[in-house]
Amino acid sequence: MDEDLFAFRRVPYMGVIYVVAEAAKLGYHGEHADWCNLGQGMPEVGPLPGAPGRVSRVDIAPNDHAYGPVNGLPELRAAVAQLYNSTFRSTAESWYAPENVAIVAGGRLALSRAIAALGPGNVGYFTPDYTAYEDMLSNFDLATPVHIELRADQGFSIPLDTLEARVREHHLRSLLISNPCNPTGVTLRGEELAGWVGLARGRGVTLLLDEFYSHYAWGDEAPVSAARWVEDVNTDPVVLFDGLTKNYRYPGWRVGWVLGPRSVIENLSCAGSFLDGGGPRWVQRAALEIVEPSQAAQETGAMRSAFRTKRDLLVGRLKGMGLTFAREPEGTFYGFASVAGLRPPLNDGFAFFREALQRKVITVPGVFFDVNPGKRRTGPSPLAPYVRFSFGAPYGVVERGLDRLEEMIRG
Repeated sequence: MDEDLFAFRRVPYMGVIYVVAEAAKLGYHGEHADWCNLGQGMPEVGPLPGAPGRVSRVDIAPNDHAYGPVNGLPELRAAVAQLYNSTFRSTAESWYAPENVAIVAGGRLALSRAIAALGPGNVGYFTPDYTAYEDMLSNFDLATPVHIELRADQGFSIPLDTLEARVREHHLRSLLISNPCNPTGVTLRGEELAGWVGLARGRGVTLLLDEFYSHYAWGDEAPVSAARWVEDVNTDPVVLFDGLTKNYRYPGWRVGWVLGPRSVIENLSCAGSFLDGGGPRWVQRAALEIVEPSQAAQETGAMRSAFRTKRDLLVGRLKGMGLTFAREPEGTFYGFASVAGLRPPLNDGFAFFREALQRKVITVPGVFFDVNPGKRRTGPSPLAPYVRFSFGAPYGVVERGLDRLEEMIRG
């Protein structure tokens, strides 16, 4: 019999937290040198050649012990606005101001504020996509989730005219998607991304774009952001999410931000007043040097050089083992590959995950990215043969993990 939860319902672990918890049952912990974590969505946090020095000291001022503003310190809001203006909007007539930015204690919380503040109406979401969307769309249920499948035989992408037809058919008021996509690495950029922004503007559909991997873009253009294609920052219905977690390799700081029209940001402050109350002052002050435009650009260049090498290693090795990609990763630090061509039982993503744990390698079954709020959809998942592999860890860890997986597959 399940233990008594008193008045509480049982809340299951979501995907990535589940796989780490399962690994912990076998002895894994974050500092365990013998494990290869190719599952967790965390970039390596140490020094990289050519990158700015890692922050190693933070001074806490007396006023840092007080509550901060719900939407963040004005100076960090201004710094983030300036970063986007200098990077994406140097020739634009409309610029982001501090009032267009909310600083939030982490990416999940930034997204949760937005989902909690959505009004009645249909919100389109996609599969495969970020696992946490399922919990958010299940627990903040004023808006009605509408599923849009991104199919493997179409490279996990959707043509703009098809998307527009879905918007009309389902009377969508908003769209939620990660770009670059976690887990597939599919990346909207250039004219395609401009088309999405134009659709949002023309149809009055709020575009909620999770850009937490926007610097991990493996084409010529990086970073990528819809901020480049917004015409008026206060009237275009485009809301962007990012932070220090992935792109700046400070996940433990839990500093995220939201950019959007002033009216939206003010509303997120109201949502934050009951959800979280605002982030710590000291960590926001420390973040100021990290988002300075020249330092941010230096970090991006160094990260892209180091991570592109790991990306090529992972893709090449997995293909050599018999795994296949519907579309090789154009962004993020993940490879989303099918194990369908392997011998049983390794041709199932969940079985593959279990077998890999026995070799002290953590991966993530693809079914966790089949976002399904309220478990409304039933039946087998089309993502069951898929596994997400992270190359966020240092090169040696990724290489060692791939060696163990190859030994497992070769049998």
